[in-house]
Amino acid sequence: MQRIVKPKTQRGRRALERKEPKIFENSKSTLFFKGGNTSQTVTQVLKEMHTLKKPHATMFGKKNATRPFEDQSTVEFFTSKSDSSLFMYGCHSKKRPNNLVIGRLYDSQVLDMAEFGIDKFVSMKDVEGQKASMGIKPCLVFSGDLFEENDDNRRVKNLLLDFFRGPTVDNVSLSGLEHVMSIHGANGKVYIRNFRVLMKKSGSKTPRVELQSMGPSLDLSLRRTRLASDDLFKRALKKPATAKPKKKKNVSHDDLGNKLGRIHMNTQDFAKLQARKLKGLKRKGPVANGTDAGDESKKQKVDET
Repeated sequence: MQRIVKPKTQRGRRALERKEPKIFENSKSTLFFKGGNTSQTVTQVLKEMHTLKKPHATMFGKKNATRPFEDQSTVEFFTSKSDSSLFMYGCHSKKRPNNLVIGRLYDSQVLDMAEFGIDKFVSMKDVEGQKASMGIKPCLVFSGDLFEENDDNRRVKNLLLDFFRGPTVDNVSLSGLEHVMSIHGANGKVYIRNFRVLMKKSGSKTPRVELQSMGPSLDLSLRRTRLASDDLFKRALKKPATAKPKKKKNVSHDDLGNKLGRIHMNTQDFAKLQARKLKGLKRKGPVANGTDAGDESKKQKVDET
């Protein structure tokens, strides 16, 4: 039987309310933790990735003897404890040196996982220059044929996009765009580069944009994956009806992006239509002898003369 947790304090009640399912979910948080055996490279990668993901990130300092591909219960327990839906796990062994596992969860269960090997790593400390501000949403740029080879690689691309995209926002300020992350896939490897955006004077309103490397830089080799079935993945993408935007009736857009609207009106009675009054169109009333009133007045004037 599943144990029902009842809060004993107001603080505990608020913590449980934050974990409850919502129509509009909070920004996804990421958990960083390492296995029983790690190397200096893996530890440094976890620290710097944790720095890029702040403030929506949590990092465990102690080692945890777990293997996500063999047993997912430990990962599900840690992510539930830290209220995280994304995780990055690092370990090191003779069979898989400098190992890195990136994954995500759905309904407190592991959905997708991808395992990478760190072939080359350049730390942020080894790159001179100013870094991007903390908490800045990055601009992601995907390139390469690796992510279009098969369905599994497309799912890996979707996983990386979900992992690095940051919080969901409605509008993006041009001045707030400071961080660009380039992810290139080719020949079974993934190359991750981080750049800082520099806006310099150009003599016009639009600034001249330059990219400056700020680190970290990673060369990863794709080792193995554990992806969810199509039915489970489709269920994870389902949105409640209340979260979908309401469709506006009688409004459409053409190929050029112009907004078109249809207006419904009642049937018009043209007999009652008020037109412009002109003397030439004015009707004149008939006289009894068949002549107009205007002609009779003219005859009277002639007789008087």
